[in-house]
Amino acid sequence: MRYFLTLVVGAIAGAALAYFLFVGTPRFRLSSRDAMSAPETAGDPPGTVVVALDEKFFDALLTSVFRDLNPPTFPLQARAIEDRFGSMFARYDKGARPLFLNAQSGCQSQVVIMREGNGVKTGVRFDNGKIVAPLAFSGSYLVPLMGQCVNFSGAAQAGITLRFDESKQTLFGEINVESVNLENAPALNGVLQTYVQNAINNRVNPIQVLSGAQLAINAPVQASKGTLRAQVKDIRYEVKDNALRLHISYDFSGARKST
Repeated sequence: MRYFLTLVVGAIAGAALAYFLFVGTPRFRLSSRDAMSAPETAGDPPGTVVVALDEKFFDALLTSVFRDLNPPTFPLQARAIEDRFGSMFARYDKGARPLFLNAQSGCQSQVVIMREGNGVKTGVRFDNGKIVAPLAFSGSYLVPLMGQCVNFSGAAQAGITLRFDESKQTLFGEINVESVNLENAPALNGVLQTYVQNAINNRVNPIQVLSGAQLAINAPVQASKGTLRAQVKDIRYEVKDNALRLHISYDFSGARKST
């Protein structure tokens, strides 16, 4: 049973973490105090499954995502652009929108996550006990008022934290872009670095890594004429031996079949 659960939960966890990392939608923000704790030094409690996911596993999943799906794309926030330049260029037409927000045909202010670029390969890495995510990207930006479309590319470095919400029986994560390096747009580096960082942080988070339905166990036991059930009571994680190890502890119960 232990090895069967490890295989099933590991496959689900890896696929979900890689997918939602780049395609998730926002619902809340995690604080530092919400981050999951490391496993107990005295050892795992009974009923714990340990799932180990290494970098090669994530590389294989991300290769499939970028090969078979559209590249994750996030708009650069128009609101941020308006706030930054609205006071400098107080030019409005008769409508409610500033003139500089009338988009030039064929130029979209957006950032696109790429599989590889600028010497960086997008992935999930484990470094010094932490989960990190190097991100390669490209994008375009419509310069306010000037009508100039600036194409750019670059790389970002992000950290990932995890949190288990027992009441929702859900494992959440949050990606935090810590640094952004841009190419091809030296005059707009400061502005675009902020917009790229905000676009990724605000559009990806939070990551719903595993839901209650994926974590729960509900297995009929015909010989005992009942059903074995299990609910997660805690999830802890550690980065060890170049792998992410999820320690998933269950509360087991049984329900007899009514006669």
